[in-house]
Order: sequence, then C-alpha cells, then structure tokens
Amino acid sequence: MTKNFSQTAAFIWSVADLLRGDFKQSQYGRIILPFTLLRRLECVLEETKASVVAENQRIADMSLPEEAQEKFLIRASKRPFYNTSPMDLSKMGQSDIKDNLNTYVQSFSKDAREIFEHFKFEEFVGQLADANLLYKVVRMFATTDLSPEKISNHEMGFVFEELIRRFAESSNETAGEHFTPRDIVRLTTSLVFMEDDDALSKDGIIRTIYDPTAGTGGFLSSGMEYVLELNPDAVMRTYGQELNPESYAICKADMLIKGQEVNNIKLGNTLSSDQLAGEHFNYMLSNPPFGVDWKKIAGEINDEHQQKGFDGRFGAGLPRVSDGSLLFLMHLLSKMRPIDNSELEVNNNQGSRIGIILNGSPLFTGGAGSGESEIRRYILEADLLEAIIALPNDMFYNTGIATYIWILSNKKSHERQGKVQLIDGSNLYSKMRKSLGSKRNEMDDDDIKIITRSFGAFEVVDARVLDKPDEIKSNRGRQSANPKIEAAKTFASKIFASHEFGYRRITIERPLRLSAQLSDAAIESLRYAPKPFDMVMPALYEAFGGQWTTDSDADSDTSSYGDLSAVTLEARAMIKADFSELKEKQIKDVLDSKVWRDQLEIMNKAKALQAAIGENQFDDFNEFEKVFKQALKDTDISLDVKEKKQLMDAITWKNPEAEPVIKKTVKTANPLYGAFSLDNYHVKVAFNSDSKQLSKPAKIVEFQTDSDLRDYENVPLNPEVTTTELIESYFAREVQPHVPDAWINGNKTDAIDEEVGIVGYEIPFNRHFYVYEPPRPLVEIDADLDKVSSEIMQLLGEVHS
Repeated sequence: MTKNFSQTAAFIWSVADLLRGDFKQSQYGRIILPFTLLRRLECVLEETKASVVAENQRIADMSLPEEAQEKFLIRASKRPFYNTSPMDLSKMGQSDIKDNLNTYVQSFSKDAREIFEHFKFEEFVGQLADANLLYKVVRMFATTDLSPEKISNHEMGFVFEELIRRFAESSNETAGEHFTPRDIVRLTTSLVFMEDDDALSKDGIIRTIYDPTAGTGGFLSSGMEYVLELNPDAVMRTYGQELNPESYAICKADMLIKGQEVNNIKLGNTLSSDQLAGEHFNYMLSNPPFGVDWKKIAGEINDEHQQKGFDGRFGAGLPRVSDGSLLFLMHLLSKMRPIDNSELEVNNNQGSRIGIILNGSPLFTGGAGSGESEIRRYILEADLLEAIIALPNDMFYNTGIATYIWILSNKKSHERQGKVQLIDGSNLYSKMRKSLGSKRNEMDDDDIKIITRSFGAFEVVDARVLDKPDEIKSNRGRQSANPKIEAAKTFASKIFASHEFGYRRITIERPLRLSAQLSDAAIESLRYAPKPFDMVMPALYEAFGGQWTTDSDADSDTSSYGDLSAVTLEARAMIKADFSELKEKQIKDVLDSKVWRDQLEIMNKAKALQAAIGENQFDDFNEFEKVFKQALKDTDISLDVKEKKQLMDAITWKNPEAEPVIKKTVKTANPLYGAFSLDNYHVKVAFNSDSKQLSKPAKIVEFQTDSDLRDYENVPLNPEVTTTELIESYFAREVQPHVPDAWINGNKTDAIDEEVGIVGYEIPFNRHFYVYEPPRPLVEIDADLDKVSSEIMQLLGEVHS
C-alpha cells in the first residue's frame, strides 16, 4: 500500500467494482466508509489485541459491573476503545461470515459500536450476504494495511475526505456539507491559534476546541495537530456537534482513535437543539453550510430570540430565513469563555477566539435595522471582530463562490482594540492539476504564510504584486487582435476603525404637492370602482350598460342601473376570458347591481359639487380644500371616508409646480425637521391699498409627505461628534443644496439609542480593495471589430458563391 492518500482512497474505492450491478451508486459509500473505519479501528487495536482478549477471558467469570469491566479492558487496550473478539477480518472464513462479522462488530466497546449503528452497518452486511459479495468485500479490506505506522491520523483524514467526496459525487450529494478542504482548515486554524503563546509553549496547558458543524472532524483534528505539533505537552479537549449521521460517525471514530472523550461529540441540529448548552470553549472553528435556509426550525429559533433575548444565543437579531450563516456565528459567540479580571488567571484560560468561514452575504446583506445589520452592529460595537480574510474563488468542493474567513475574539490585544483588519487573499492560490468537484484552486504553505504573517503583524499592506504565473487561457475560438492585458495578481491588507463600517440611515421627506380639478373626465371615472374592478367594469359597461339610466334627476328611475341578471352567463364568460385573474368572490361582487349603484351615487355627488365649485384647476390644494368643504355644506352632500378617498383620488394629481399640502400648524419653526414658515414657500402675501405688506405673524406649518419622493441617506458614523451635529451638518451639506424643500424625518429613530436615524453596519469588502482598470483604447476595439467584420463578410461571400 502507498502512503499517498489519493492512491489509498482510490484503492479502497475500487471495492465499488464489486458492488456494481447489485447496488446503486448512491449506496457505494454507505458500504465502503464503514468498512474502511472498521479496518482502521482493527489496525489501531492490533498491537494490544491479544492483551485485551486475554483480559476479557480473565474477568469474564468475575461478575463485575459493565463500567468496571470497561476500565480493565481499556487499560489492556491502551486506547479509549477495544474489541474483545479473538477474530478479525482476516479470520472470518466464508461460512457463517455474516453472523461472524456482526458478532465481531458487537464486540467493540459501546462508543465504537455506535459508530456502525449510524451507518446501518448490519443492514448492509445482510444485503452483501444476499448478493454473495460479503466474503469478497471482507477479504479485500482484510488485505488493506491501514495501520498507524503506514498511514498517520493526519493522512487518514485525507483518505476519509477523498472517499466522502467520491461518495458525494456518486450519489449527487453535496460533499462540502461534510468536510472542509484541508488547505482552508490549515489557514483558519493557524489564524485562530497563532496568538496564544501560552498554548504553544507552556507545559500542562489545557485548551478546549469546538466545532458546531463538525462534519468528519477536520477542524477538530487540525486544531489538535497544530497545537500538539508546537507543544506536545499541551492538553487538547475536543467538542463538536454534527447533523449528518454518517459524518458524525466518522468524526466520532477519528476522535476515538486520537484518544478524545467521544461523549463530547454530539449528533443533532446545533441551531434547534444545542446539546452542549451552557458550555464555553477556548477555540471555535466552523464552516457552516452556505446559504441554507432555516425555515424548518424557525419556530425554535424565533422562540429563543423572543423569549430569551441576550440570555439566549440570538439576542442581537435574526437574519432572513433564506440564509442561516449568521445564526451559526451568533451560536459561537454565545459559547465564548467570559473575561473576568477578578479571577486568577489559571492557565490563562479566559476568553475565546473564533474562526468561521462564511460566504459574502453576511458582509452586507440587509439594510439598517434588519436582522443581519443588527448582528453586525452587535459584533462591531462589542469589538469582537479581529479580521476578515477574502479567500480565492473555487476553493470548496461544492461551490465556486467568494468566501471569507472571519476571526473573532473577546480578548483582543491592545493594538487591535477598536480596529478591524481586512486582508485580500483572493489571489493567493495555484491551479490544481485536477479539479475535485468545484474545487479548482488550492493554497500552498507559502500562500498561507503570507496571510498569517500579515495578520500576525497587524500591518497595512498596499496592493503588492504576487509572484504568481499567469493563467493559461484557451486558444480555441476567435482570438482578439489586441488581447486584453490581465490585471496583476496582488495581495493587500487594510486596517479600519470599527465605527467606519457603521452609518446612520436618515429618512428624507419632501412635501406632497397636489393640483385638483372637478373635470368631466375625472367625474366620469367615478362610474367604476377602484382596483380590482377598474378594468372589468368599463368593459362590462361598454358591452351591457348602454340602456342604463344614469340621470340624477328626481324623476329619473335608476333602479335598473347595474342590473346584469339578464346577461349573467354572457358577462361571466367575458370575465373568465378577459379577466381571469379575478377570483369567484370578486366576480360575484362585480355582477351585483349594488356595486354599480354605489358608484353611480358617488359620480352624481361629484357632478353636484362640480356645479357648485366649477371646473377651474386649483394648484393650491389648501385653498381647494376650503372651497370643497364649503361646497359640501352648501349642497348638503355627505361623503363617508371611502367615498371621499375615491373622489379625491379621481380629481387630484401630483404636480411639482403646485403648492405643498399643509398637514397641520405648529408653534416653533424648525425647517431641518419639517416645521416651516410659510414665507419660505410660494404663497400669496396680503397687501393693503398702499401696496404695503400687512403685518401678520408668519404661519408655521408641517406639510403632508410625498411617499414617492421619500429618500434615504446613509450618514457615516463619527463618534467625535453628537448625532444631532452629525446628521444636520450632513443634511445641510449633501441634501439641502439640491432639494431645498426637503427635511429630516425626526420620528424615525433608532431602537437602541433612540436618536434620529437608524444605525446600520455593513462591511463592503470588495469596495475597499477595488482597483480601477481603464478600458482598452478605442483604436484597439475598432481593430477587433474590423477584423470580425472582415471574417463575417468572407464567410458570407463563401455562402453566396
């Protein structure tokens, strides 16, 4: 057997050749993975196998409790697990192999047995036996050397990953849900652990590491390896939870082999059922699924958010239900070990550091006041975010999208306090010789060192050109006469104050300006009810309403107006054909004569008001409203709220040249917040007979707002000035010169600080690292167009000839 993990995995996967035909492709992994685990466990236990069997025989007749027996057997095994059977895969024999194998697996200690239960191993063993394949599969694995001397735990992790990847491809599952590529694991682990000098140097240091999306345990293994490689005397204790039973089984087996307490590895949904509630950890690493919705567990999440607030995990807010990435981040924040300066710093065991891999959405999704923005706000205002590192695209097995590593800590060094480092590592990669799923790029040790050194030095690095080979472009197809010069691959690092990602969103209002006119066309439109009947009623009236009497004279009989009873079938057919969006209840309503007569009554009232007011256009709605109220009184017409709204909608329209509509009068002028003196607007001013302006105190009013003209401004936060000064100076500088009739809506206040404007946070990563690339000169573009045109003309000539 070769120690090369890829070749080892390929050799193991060749078992699939035996399974083909008798099993579906989607079942291959469910057979190969548990057999691989079984053989690995067997090889690990081989050295002490005889001692365990002898010890088991010695204590068999001692009537010891199960726990006492376990202690004797674990001591003999020198491992946290054991197998008491004298058999192994090489001794199964062909007869009774099914029963022998099941008995062999049942002879493992409890934790090891549970691993095979999650794979439903006994069920697949039965299917293999029925297909007469069990002996062949067992013999193949029995001759495969998976001993620790041949394949280290680290290399075995790669073997499992490769097998899972092949399994995922064969069954159309998502490999990236089960494990994270090792280059990303190494980078994240390095960033999280690199600042703990004690853990990396002192004797007897105890550290805990946790992964809420443990997968097959890659992050947990890498964290242990990283620390123990630098400090063999450190004690690492691993904790994790995983949703997928098979991934959980592999993770548990890996931790078992490495001597960890496997009861700390839990099965279940971390977000809806935290099985390590109340626990806190030194280090946390996670690669949660990208963009997965949490609709199925929304009830539990919402209940915890509303009932527990910050006493639970999700007090800061909830992201939209379509992406649960930030829920995992908040879960990790709740697991941080608190800093308590009153405690004796035993092992310097206070505080925590987190490394979590997220897609781009959590950086900027959601405006001010949204769940996502409030989560970012909590993180930044609590000064928990140390750095965000942009990774290259095509780094993961199941997606090629942009991804980022977030590093968080509640024990920032003095120089990092109040600061966030952004590192652009998107060009630090090499092309893989062979793609693995969507993974086409990989980071080597030099790439990882560039990022970790920059992070460790906490330095600003201006865009620096990397010594990376140009990507080989395809030479197929039409080639440009002047090919575009590829932008140089660069690396950069920037440092920002936390508040620089924040802003205060203020609402900018403008006055409603209306004109009004009781025109014949406006009055005629009142014959028909508003939506959803505004289209169907004119069609019905044209088709069937020609004989309806509409006069409002006392002698006129309007009782037949709107009566469609004689043409119900024809009317229904027309509605179904031309207005299929109408529901049955709406069809019944529009065929009811009451709806038509109600509209006729409104229309006749409008005609009477037109006779009293006239058809002149009013460009000052405030003046029109006075005239309208007087006309209602003079004509003794009453309008309910619904009628008045429909009438006003018909006879008014927005006109930027009209006077603003007054909402109410107030005592104190404050034009920045919408309290204006009428002298500020185009209003009529009274003069006496000597052409002198009459002395009259200016009227101070607030205007109705026009929702169509409402706008929002994001004012960058500045802790050096008050909120009032911040937004008023911004408004005077950026808004007022362009729209002098605008004002700030002072009623829109932040839920937390209760000041004007709603605080929001976003981290526009790409904007900070954007490098402008000028377009190609027009001469070059013209040359390309001429070349293409010549080729087209030549081809057309060949066709015609």
